[in-house]
Amino acid sequence: MQGIEHFLSSISDYIWGYPAIILLLGTHIFLTIRLRFIQKHITTAIRLSFSPPQKEPGEISHFASLMTALAATVGTGNIIGVATAISAGGPGAVFWMWLSGILGFATKYSEAVLSIKFRTQNEKGEFVGGPMYVLEKGLHSKFFAILFALFTVIASFGIGNMVQSNAMSNMLNDSYKIPTLLTGCIVAFLTGLVILGGIRSIARVCELLVPFMVVFYFLGCIGILIIHYRNIPDSIILIFKSAFTGQSALGGFLGASVRSAIRYGVARGLFSNEAGLGSAPIVASAAKTKHPVHQALVSATGTFWDTVVICFLTGLVLVSSGAWTQSPSPVEIVRNAWNSFSSVGNIALSIALITFVYSTILGWSYYGEKAWEYLFKGRSIVIYRVLWVLGVFIGANLKLNMVWTLADIANAFMAVPNLLSLVLLTPIIVKETSDFFSNKDSTG
Repeated sequence: MQGIEHFLSSISDYIWGYPAIILLLGTHIFLTIRLRFIQKHITTAIRLSFSPPQKEPGEISHFASLMTALAATVGTGNIIGVATAISAGGPGAVFWMWLSGILGFATKYSEAVLSIKFRTQNEKGEFVGGPMYVLEKGLHSKFFAILFALFTVIASFGIGNMVQSNAMSNMLNDSYKIPTLLTGCIVAFLTGLVILGGIRSIARVCELLVPFMVVFYFLGCIGILIIHYRNIPDSIILIFKSAFTGQSALGGFLGASVRSAIRYGVARGLFSNEAGLGSAPIVASAAKTKHPVHQALVSATGTFWDTVVICFLTGLVLVSSGAWTQSPSPVEIVRNAWNSFSSVGNIALSIALITFVYSTILGWSYYGEKAWEYLFKGRSIVIYRVLWVLGVFIGANLKLNMVWTLADIANAFMAVPNLLSLVLLTPIIVKETSDFFSNKDSTG
């Protein structure tokens, strides 16, 4: 078993090394150029996100769609993942993570344009979409569509389910001695209450949960930065300077070259915001929208909030607090930073992690369900939901190193057919974008 784990870990490390960086970052840059820097419309996208709901075909509002996507995207990667990048790549990794978020805006936007363009209605009359439908109807490749859906189901039960509940149960057990069995039962029960109601139920909860958790985390970070406000200017300079010169952690304990800063910063940024994996456009396809570009702009703001704002804020907290120099362990780096925020720091961090983890479980449940629905033609949805709840319980009580590794590999294999469709169908994305912005009423 250890040999299998080592073999799978080697595959995952290789895939999420330079191959994933080249494929994903290359696509980000290509789409940014072809769409004439679509990122310049970020203020329009944010404004559209908070505009009144549209009375158009769809299942949920554009804001609910964004909140559900953020629920799945904003997770432990925004906290522990940033610490991992800094511990391995130095403070400069924060800059490259931030840059990956800016460039990833174009890819997440493009994914949503195609997914809404090729979305359809299922047997219940619900609007469904995602890369599997783009691959089938846009590229006429049923084979790649099935592959994407299959890897999405595998990844969802890993990264979106068992790994998340495991992280929560272990954190609560380590910090407060709460039995993992109890955590598993409670989280599984709460998950079941929400997902049995489908996307509308999930969206309603995410509309309440996501704004709370983001604001709560934001205020916590601001509190830490206020304590260390004298260090902020030097920390920002260090982040940008070491992105191009390298900077070692713990006096050279790990050693961080420019190459490692780029590798770990970009890799963790790509993994955090999920731009290019094809997950977020699945829920974007359920939104009520009058034009694919309208919802695509809203969907793309998820990358902005996740990486450009939250990940950068986390990085600034870890660097300005000095926590990144105190331990090689990402978990300890985060704890040291939050413990500097008086005696309630550990409690605040626990609340942030719990909400981040639970929201990810809810968001990914929808991604996996739509992929399951595609594979089995809408049959056995109840079975999927029961399995999902069981997965949450089981994940909370097992060691999941192999599950995490398999999920990482499945995530990468989701990206390959999705990126293929984005590149080959770029002319459609460009045309839809041109049509939208040539109509002045569209952006109103």
